Amino acid sequence: MNILFVHQNMPGQYRELVQWLAAQKVHTIYFLTQRKNAAALEGVQTRIYKTHHVPKKEAYGLSKVWEEATGAGFGAVVAAKQIEREDGFMPDIIVGHVGWGELTFFKQIWPDVPVIGFFEYYYRLHGGPINFDKDEPVTDHTPFLLQARNAVPNANIMTVDRGLSPTKWQRDCFPPEFHSKIYVCHDGIRTDKLRPDPSAKLKLGRIETPVGRGDEIVTYMARNLERMRGFHQFMRALPDILAARPNARVLVIGGNEVSYGAKSKNPGGLRAEMEAEVGSRVDWSRVHFLGQVPYDQYQKIIQISRCHIYMTMPFVLSWSLLEAMSMEATIVASDVAPVREAVTHGKTGLLVDFHDPAALARQVVEVLERPQDFVHLGPAARSHVVAEYDFLTKCLPEHIAEMNALLPQDKQIKMSR
Repeated sequence: MNILFVHQNMPGQYRELVQWLAAQKVHTIYFLTQRKNAAALEGVQTRIYKTHHVPKKEAYGLSKVWEEATGAGFGAVVAAKQIEREDGFMPDIIVGHVGWGELTFFKQIWPDVPVIGFFEYYYRLHGGPINFDKDEPVTDHTPFLLQARNAVPNANIMTVDRGLSPTKWQRDCFPPEFHSKIYVCHDGIRTDKLRPDPSAKLKLGRIETPVGRGDEIVTYMARNLERMRGFHQFMRALPDILAARPNARVLVIGGNEVSYGAKSKNPGGLRAEMEAEVGSRVDWSRVHFLGQVPYDQYQKIIQISRCHIYMTMPFVLSWSLLEAMSMEATIVASDVAPVREAVTHGKTGLLVDFHDPAALARQVVEVLERPQDFVHLGPAARSHVVAEYDFLTKCLPEHIAEMNALLPQDKQIKMSR
């Protein structure tokens, strides 16, 4: 079968699915992306597409998102037609992310080819990150800007045959009229690979003795250290955590850029802003900022963690939370709706008020002081992720079933291999 994936940041949410399909060695797979440095995937033909945009100075403020989305969509179909013309490839099904407009025009070139679109988030004035945190105030223009951003999914619900959201909370962010067209299934976590390792050790900087799970290691992880992922609240909790636990060490994973929301006004970014705020109340020799680390090192860091902090506003659920649960980390997370979908307080993790860094500190200190009282949380968290989010046994069969429902019998994907 011929399968076309479309995602500006290859492989995106399709990391596991595209590799599994390619490993079957019976499909012809192309991947359209804007990402020029994407790692090559065996059995997958990668093609870079160029966006088509009017000069920025000509784009009106509220229409900027739509200008960019239609430019991405046009660039994607131009590249797709070139593949058809030069390689003789026409897809039997298209799978892609709708958020950047890349799927907008595919029905104009291949009206009979089914399309499954990834619907990640619908911007709302209340119930999500907007109006949630006083550190990120809204303006009188915010409602109009949000609705302008939603022009892309509003258009694309009509261009896809089936939609997909990875969690119920994310699906429910979209208008009720969308829901019947969107199925809910996570991208999938490789729980067979992401396991606890009691013997894991890690050497920290100049410290000669490697540390492991028997040590008081606290971890925090986000793609970037930003307010959307509660970095500011984590930093405000640090003084109390370190004061109460003089042997604790804190490992922080994440870059200093911004993935979501507004940038810090501090030239050094939010990290520098928060370092200045908590200042001398923190023993910085026990706080290790590791930046963005290789995936295998990230796994080892979580495996040695006695307490893993996951903070987020009500927003898209991070893979890292489910991955940490799969590795049996003891989780302390923000008590917001998308997290509650994955974590049950006292059973698979511990939930605290996002707005209360003192409560976050108290909960972390309790875990460090009495790890035996919380030892059940990690195994229960892994069991939950295996049952509900495992890629091979739970998510893959659901995704394949949805794809097959749009394909004729002779084109359907077989799961037996």
